[in-house]
Order: sequence, then structure tokens, then C-alpha cells
Amino acid sequence: KWIRRAAALVLSAVMAAALCACGQDPAQNPPGSTETKTITDALGREVTVPATVEKIIPLGNTPRMISYLGLADRVVGIGDCEKAESPLQAYAYVNRDKWKDLPIVGSDSMGETSYYPEELISLAPDIIVCTYGLDTVQDIERQTGLPVVAVTDAVLFSAEYEDSLRILGEVCGVSERAEAVVEFINSCIADLRARTEVIPDDDKPSILAAAATFKGSHGIEGVYSNYAVFDVIAVNDVTRGMLDTGVAGGVLVDKEQILEWNADMIFLDYSGVELVRQDMAENPDFYKQLDAFRSGNVYQCPNSTWHWSNVEIPLVSAYYMGSLLYPEAFEDVDFEAKAAEIFEFFLGEPDYLSTLAEAGAGYMKLEFEGMNG
Repeated sequence: KWIRRAAALVLSAVMAAALCACGQDPAQNPPGSTETKTITDALGREVTVPATVEKIIPLGNTPRMISYLGLADRVVGIGDCEKAESPLQAYAYVNRDKWKDLPIVGSDSMGETSYYPEELISLAPDIIVCTYGLDTVQDIERQTGLPVVAVTDAVLFSAEYEDSLRILGEVCGVSERAEAVVEFINSCIADLRARTEVIPDDDKPSILAAAATFKGSHGIEGVYSNYAVFDVIAVNDVTRGMLDTGVAGGVLVDKEQILEWNADMIFLDYSGVELVRQDMAENPDFYKQLDAFRSGNVYQCPNSTWHWSNVEIPLVSAYYMGSLLYPEAFEDVDFEAKAAEIFEFFLGEPDYLSTLAEAGAGYMKLEFEGMNG
């Protein structure tokens, strides 16, 4: 590590000297560029970048967005979290052969941000894109002399998420693809809402999303609140009101709260299912009090989250859940065909349902010995 730090200091000093000689701010003078353009990033900063971007280093949640924009081939360095072994990290899994030998330039594991200035400098990217805050962005620019464009790590299906895709599209010269991604997402959401919002609340079963994935896997006590997937299919979510409006995420609750909610149907993240089974073996009486377990209405879905939220899996999950909750409203939907359409658009792999199923992470009704009715 001391060698890496020493190298970073030497390289940073060389870059700083060169920049001082030119009298330019690092973000205003991208190395090796001739024609440039100026864009405004999500932090409100004007950043000058090469007019043509061929080499990208994406940090934070931007590798996922870059992949959705069809730019995986332009990535020259990645964080260590992007060496995907799980199909739940779908965007990285489908690009694993392209990215497996790329240099590691930092880490965002478990929310801890680190980056290696000497690696960033040596790869000479046209642009660094990230979902970091202002202090971190400025620090990367100061240490590397490279232009850094920040976008927001926004709530899934939000206008801010769309803005992030558009900024990256503008920077990388793929604005048409960015608009296509935004339009595809909104088209799915509009279809889902049209099918579900007209259903009277009295006709909707109560629903809980548990075994939630946030900072690792959790058992039954980990729940999603203001869950974007539930929002787009207008479910009767028992956690409604737990978090402020506009705030979504995973929350740990007491088992007494889960018993008080006693949802009609429960959806579990794949990564937490085994934890639920282990807990059930130790505390069977608790689960026997839950209507969803007694009636056999517990289902597994692939994790919506894997190093930030996926987009394609939540959209597919919304159609899966909608078909179970409101079969009449979704009677014209072929779930497997719809899933293939979504996965092909985002990942280029229409049969990704099979990939998830082969890993045990697919969509399914769960069976619990001595529990299902």
C-alpha cells in the first residue's frame, strides 16, 4: 500500500505541475483532447469534456447506467464490486467476460467509497463518471487532473434517475439511447399503473416485502418501505407510512410488528430466503401465526438491489407480482414473454429468467415443510 501511495503522490505532483503550467482547472482541460464540449452535471457544475468519449471509468452506481446505455465496451477500469459472480448483479454479470480483466480503480463495497488515483491516471480515460458528492468529486479531480461528471444515485423510477441517464447520454454521445431507456421504463410503468390503479383498495390483499437486501441480506425482519416496485402496481403495502414520502429503503423491524401487520401475501428477496428458513427452524411458532405462511402465499423474487438498485429486475418483478395479485388485470400478459422483452432491452439477453432460475434466484412460490395450507 505504501508503494501505491508513493506512486499516487508522484503522479499527482506531475499532473499538478502540468496543470499549473497551463493555468487551467483540471476539469476544464481534459488531457489528450482536442475538441471539447461543456455539460452541466447533477451537482450543477459545468464540466468540459472531450467531444468524443471512447474511454470511460464509471464509479459508484454509474457502471449499471453505463451498461444500460450500451457503453460496456468503452469501460477501461472498474471498481472491485463490478467483478460479478451473481446473476442478481445483472448488468455486470452479462458483461463479466468484458470486464473480468479490467484494472481495479477503487471500491464501493458496503457503501465504503475508495479510489486509486494512480490507477485512474495511468488508464487515461476521457471521462470519469460517478454518483459521488461534491467533496469526493473535487478530490478525484484534484488528485488526477481528469474531468469528473457526477450524476445522482436517485430513487428508482424517479425523475432524478432519468436525469442521470440523460446526462450520461449527453456526455458519452448516446443521447438517443438514453431517451430510449427513459421511454422504455416509463412505458412499462404507465402500463402497470393503468392495470392496477383502477382496482378498489378493498379488493387488494395486504402485501409485505421482506428478507430485504440492504447492506447485506436480512431475514424476515428486514422489510422494504415505500418500495418502488409496490408503488408502480398500487399495492396495499402494510409498511405504508413507515418512512417519509419520497424516501425508500430497507428497514429492520421487530417481529411483533410483522405479526401485527400479518400481511396476506409476503414476497421475499432470494438472498434472504435461507435466513428465513433458518429462523423458522428455530422459531416455528412465530411463522405459524402468519397468515401468508399458513396459506402458502409466500413468494421469492430476485433481489431488486445488488450494489444499488437494479432496473430490469424490479420491472420484471412488478409484472410478476401484478400477475399474482391481480390475475384479471394481467390476464393478457404472458409473463415470460414480458420478462424476455425487458431483459433483452436492458441486458441483451432475453432468456435471463433461465439464468436466474439456474442460480436458484428465480421467481417462485416457496414451500415450507409443515407450514403451507
